[in-house]
Amino acid sequence: MENTKEFRTWLDDMQLNHPLVIAGPCSAETEEQVLKIAHELKDTDATVFRAGVWKPRTRPGGFEGVGAVALPWLQRVRKETGMKIAVEVANLAHVKLALEADVDILWLGARTTVNPFAVQEIADALNGTDKIVLVKNPINPDLALWLGGVERLYTANIKKLGVIHRGFSSYKKTSYRNVPQWQLPIALKQRFPDLPIINDPSHICGNRTGIQEISQIALDLNFEGLMIETHVDPDNAWSDAAQQITPERLVEIMSDLKVREPKAEGEALDQLTGLRAEIDVIDKHILDTLAERMKVVEQIGAIKKADNISILQDSRWAAILESVKKEGNVRGLSESFVESIFKAIHQESINHQETIVSGK
Repeated sequence: MENTKEFRTWLDDMQLNHPLVIAGPCSAETEEQVLKIAHELKDTDATVFRAGVWKPRTRPGGFEGVGAVALPWLQRVRKETGMKIAVEVANLAHVKLALEADVDILWLGARTTVNPFAVQEIADALNGTDKIVLVKNPINPDLALWLGGVERLYTANIKKLGVIHRGFSSYKKTSYRNVPQWQLPIALKQRFPDLPIINDPSHICGNRTGIQEISQIALDLNFEGLMIETHVDPDNAWSDAAQQITPERLVEIMSDLKVREPKAEGEALDQLTGLRAEIDVIDKHILDTLAERMKVVEQIGAIKKADNISILQDSRWAAILESVKKEGNVRGLSESFVESIFKAIHQESINHQETIVSGK
């Protein structure tokens, strides 16, 4: 994947004056539902209509999509609205049916990307296609696995490639359905700057309230587009109802989002703006990590209170400080910097534990 300039050609060919917007329902439910949503989207910033035809579910018994019967509905969408159509494919049979229906964009879901055998099967089936193929990040935060999926498709002579960032599963309860882990798409973009990245705020949030915030972060990081689940009656959607928005709300979100324009002063300032946006994301990640640490500290404080153990453990603190200074040195951080940071963290930890122990 040394010469990747061709990655961007499919996006450039769309001649958009705004970020690419892929919108539509989580699932195609009925022909009437699909067409109603599409016609309400056709005059918005959305130029690609998405709909889940085959729905991979975590556990059996859930709605798994209506299947190939929905493909003619999508063909009607394209004919009546002029929008491109996109579906998720997870195996060879899906690919064959999608190609027969002349679907414009195919994407591999997170559960598929995590399986190199499935990705290779799909790559072989699509060998040499001129269709646009997008690869969602795997469920787990593994950059090599994500890139591996792209490389398998690229090796199969598929040049119209892009990726979708939909966040990563976590065993910890967080405010996200899938934690963004922004450092991974940032690392991918640094490695392959010409590989278009589409953000999927719907799956990151798991609810409709955070979609605008996540979309803005993605645009600040120079992502090329958004995939937002859209439904005319979100509360009664057959799948993922909580994270879908109405077409009207999509229009509001897009009008409120700020798209960074190239600066007249030159490329350097543009690059600085992008790097500063990365710093903002990393800083938020640091704060989230510190907040998680303090939750653990409070659990420790509760144990110390119950067993009448002193808050300050000198030997434990000395061992921590020595360890982090060594780890910091490996990462190019000075001992004085690491020591000052962790002394502040240690003091905040003591404050939290004192609050627990004193019962204030």
